[in-house]
Amino acid sequence: MTRSEPRAGRREWTGLAVLALPALLASMDLSVLFMATPWLAADLTPTGPQLLWIMDVYGFLMAGLLLTMGALGDRIGRRRLLLIGAAAFGTASVLAAYAPSAELLVLARALLGVGGATLAPSTLALLRGMFVDDAQRRAAIGIWTAAFTSGFALGPIVGGLLLERFWWGALFLINVPVMVLLLVLGPVLLPESRDPHPARFDPVSALLSMAAVLPVVYGVKELVHAGAVAWTGLLAVVSGLAFGAVFVLRQARMADPLVDVGLFRNSAFSAAFGGYVVMVVASSGMGYLAVQYLQVVLDIRPFTAALWQLPAIAGTVLGIGLVTGLARSVRPALLAGAGLLVAATGFLLVSRVGVDSAPAAVMTAYAVVTLGTGMVAPLAIDLIVGTAPPHKAGSVAGLGEAGAEFGGALGITVLGSIAAAVYTAQTRAALPAGLLPAAADAATETLGGAVAVAEQLPDAPAAALRATAEHAFTAGFTTAATVGSALLAVTAAIVTVRLWNLRPVPAAPAP
Repeated sequence: MTRSEPRAGRREWTGLAVLALPALLASMDLSVLFMATPWLAADLTPTGPQLLWIMDVYGFLMAGLLLTMGALGDRIGRRRLLLIGAAAFGTASVLAAYAPSAELLVLARALLGVGGATLAPSTLALLRGMFVDDAQRRAAIGIWTAAFTSGFALGPIVGGLLLERFWWGALFLINVPVMVLLLVLGPVLLPESRDPHPARFDPVSALLSMAAVLPVVYGVKELVHAGAVAWTGLLAVVSGLAFGAVFVLRQARMADPLVDVGLFRNSAFSAAFGGYVVMVVASSGMGYLAVQYLQVVLDIRPFTAALWQLPAIAGTVLGIGLVTGLARSVRPALLAGAGLLVAATGFLLVSRVGVDSAPAAVMTAYAVVTLGTGMVAPLAIDLIVGTAPPHKAGSVAGLGEAGAEFGGALGITVLGSIAAAVYTAQTRAALPAGLLPAAADAATETLGGAVAVAEQLPDAPAAALRATAEHAFTAGFTTAATVGSALLAVTAAIVTVRLWNLRPVPAAPAP
C-alpha cells in the first residue's frame, strides 16, 4: 500500500476506544458467571439443565450467529447493525440482572447471545474501513485483539470482585453504561460502511450456518459435561459437520454467497485462518485443563485461580505489543512462525509440571504460551480481514470469529479427550482395592468424580485414591501439552512457508 493512502486521525483512534469496550464485554460475558453459580442457584433454584443453559446459551447463540451477523452487516450497514446489537445487548443485560426466574434468565442470556454476535464482527469490520493504512490497521487490530482476548480471562475476576459487594445481577448491569456510551458516541465517531452493491440475503445459507455451528458447540459441551463418551454429543458434532459440508457446497455454487469460500484459495488468507484456528485449538484445550489443574490438583479456590490468570493476560498483551512493533520491519511469515514456536515452547514448559508444582511455576509457563498466542492473534486477524475485499469485511470478520469458536470447541474435545484417556488408563490401573463398581467407574471417568468418591472413604484409602487421581490427571494434562506443542510446531513451519512472500509494512504511528 502506498503512503498516499489516507491516514487515521484523532476521530478514528477515539472511535477505536469506543469499539474496544463492547468487544471486551462480548467475550467477558462468556465467563463472568463462573463465580455466580452458587448465588444464582440459591435465588432462582434452577434445575440442573436450566443452570447449564444459563451458563451456555450465550455462547451457543453467539457462535451460531457470527457468520449471519457478519454478512448482514455488509448488507444493511455495519454501524447500524452494531447500534442495533448494542441496544439489544443493553436491554437484555437489564432483563438478566432482574430476572425473577430461571426461565427468564435463560431467555435473557439468549438475547445477550444474539446481541453479542453483532458486536465482534461489526466492530472488527468497522476497523477495516476506519484504518486504511496497513500499519495503522495492524496497531488498531492489536488493541482490539487485546480487549477481546482478555475479556474471557477477566470475566471470573470481575465477577468475583462484584460479588464481594453486590448481588449477582450486578454482573450484567456493568454492560449497560458501555452500551449507552456506544449508542451515544457511535453515530458521531464511527463512519457507516456497507457493501456498495449488496446481494440478496440468503436465509437458507444463514440457517445452514447455524445448523453447522450450533450442534458442534452443543456436542462438545455435552462431551465435556459428561466426562466420557456421550452419544448425544457425538451425534450433535457429526450432524453439525454434515450441515457444514452442505453449507460450504452451497456457498461454492452461489454467485453471491454468504461466505466467499474462494478466499481460501488465497495463500495468505488460508495460512492466516488455518494458523489462527490451530492456535485457538491448542490454547483453548489447554486453558480448559489448566483451570481444573489449578482448582483440583493444586487445591486453589476459584477466585484465587482466576487471579492466577493475570500473568497469562500480561503475556497476551506483551505479545500483541511486540508483534505490532516488529511488524514494520519483519516479515509476517517470521513473526507468525516465531509466535507459534514461542507458544509451542510454552506448552513444553507446561508439560514439565507435576502435582507438587507451585502455581507461580505453572502460570509462568502458561504465560509463555499466551506470549506466543498474543504474537499470532493480531497478525492473523489483520491478514484475515485485510486480505479480504473491503465490501466483504463483515462476513470475513464473522468467518474469522466463527473459526475461533470452532477451534475452541475442537481444542477442548481433542486435547480434553487425550487427557481423559491418559487419566482413565492410569486410575484404572491403580485403584484402591474394595471399591464398588459404580464408585470405580466414577473415579476413573473424571478427577471430580474421584474426589467425590474419596470423600466417602476412610482416610487411608481416600488419600490413596486422591493421590492416584491427581497424578493421573497431571499425566493427562502434561501429555495434552506435549501434543499441543507438536501441533503448534508443525503449524509454525507450514504458516512460515505459506506467508513467506508477504513483505513487512513500514511504520505509521498513531497521533
